[in-house]
Amino acid sequence: MIDTADDSRKVVERAVLIGIRPHDQDPAVAAEHLAELRELVANLDIPVVGEEVIPLRTPQAEFLVGSGKAREIAELCAGQQADCIIFDNPLSPSQQRNWEKLTHICVIDREEVILDIFAARATTREAVLQVELARLRYTLPRHTRAWTHLSRQRGGVTGARGQGETQIENDRRLLKLRIAALERELKQLKLQRATGRKHRERTAIPHGAIVGYTNVGKSSLLRTLSGAGVLVADQLFATLDPTTRRITLPDRQELLLTDTVGFVRKLPHTLIEAFKSTLEEAVLADFLVLVLDLSSPQLDAQWETTLTVLKELGAEEKNTLIVFNKIDLTDPERDALLLARTRALFPDSVYISTRTGAGMDELIRLLETLAGGRRQILHVVLPPQAARLAAMAHARGRVYEETYRDDGSAEIVFQAESALRAEYEPYLVNTGGEA
Repeated sequence: MIDTADDSRKVVERAVLIGIRPHDQDPAVAAEHLAELRELVANLDIPVVGEEVIPLRTPQAEFLVGSGKAREIAELCAGQQADCIIFDNPLSPSQQRNWEKLTHICVIDREEVILDIFAARATTREAVLQVELARLRYTLPRHTRAWTHLSRQRGGVTGARGQGETQIENDRRLLKLRIAALERELKQLKLQRATGRKHRERTAIPHGAIVGYTNVGKSSLLRTLSGAGVLVADQLFATLDPTTRRITLPDRQELLLTDTVGFVRKLPHTLIEAFKSTLEEAVLADFLVLVLDLSSPQLDAQWETTLTVLKELGAEEKNTLIVFNKIDLTDPERDALLLARTRALFPDSVYISTRTGAGMDELIRLLETLAGGRRQILHVVLPPQAARLAAMAHARGRVYEETYRDDGSAEIVFQAESALRAEYEPYLVNTGGEA
């Protein structure tokens, strides 16, 4: 974890979780949020020894909650021998310092938990840099906590700078320099990825991005469709880097599908900014495949969170296919109302199970329709004087079959952008061209 008041703090072994419920929030919603925090904390292998949801009408500057409630929580932690308090809500740097002074244990919030999970999952160079950048942006305003022991080294003259203050300033300057260096390196990686994207655009292959809440089965879907090795794990944020696979559909159309990082409620803005270069695959894709976990009791909240993140990315208006995964975990009788409701709200959605294969044929048919909206399979016979069109079929399309006849004409079957169809209209087989 990110260092707090004590640089030598041992690994957290007993945590107390605290949720804050605004006066206008449904208690059930607050309970769901705390349950999700519990799942996040479990991904860090931190045992939870206590938890509480605190109703709050007006946030307080010192502890977020009232001082009396803060002392109650401190007593709870002491009684449970907890060595960490984890808030589901964001804490300001000063509030964290106040809590640590009161309880003498580490106090963190949901953002720091997510940062630690991301740090544990990052594998590629870009993901590691993105996590470090988000971590440093989070740490910078809190850095003075690491140097509280130097406050005793101030000079005796009023207003004079002591050694501790100088050390803090030096470290803040180094942090800012490191942040600037990370931003430059990530910008360079973004340019490299843009070059790769231009290559994809030149091939004009339709591109879809798989998006959705974390752990709903996005990576499983990509692996099922592509048959290629894609990391699949029953854990939050198993995928941090976008993974793109080329898929050949039954109608011979080709499609690029990209698996993106999963969304989560209260996703820290530092991470949205740091991972914008990764999530931009969703913005630049031709269409979205939005996956939802039909078996999740938080289905509605996950839908709302996904829409919120897509809106922040500017991708909410994309052509979107809704996919309900894990249909195998539902019961037709027990979940009849749920199924009727989702089918009424999302009539054009598809219900699948990546584990059993149920519904995959229907999903593939819908993907063919989406891919065909931009590209078509054209079968033409081009006379010798149309050599320019034959060259364009190779340059801007994907040629599947090409046969040259004795009269010099070329019979070509290729995939190309729908906009090019007009150029080949006179030569289409069975539509005014030669047979």
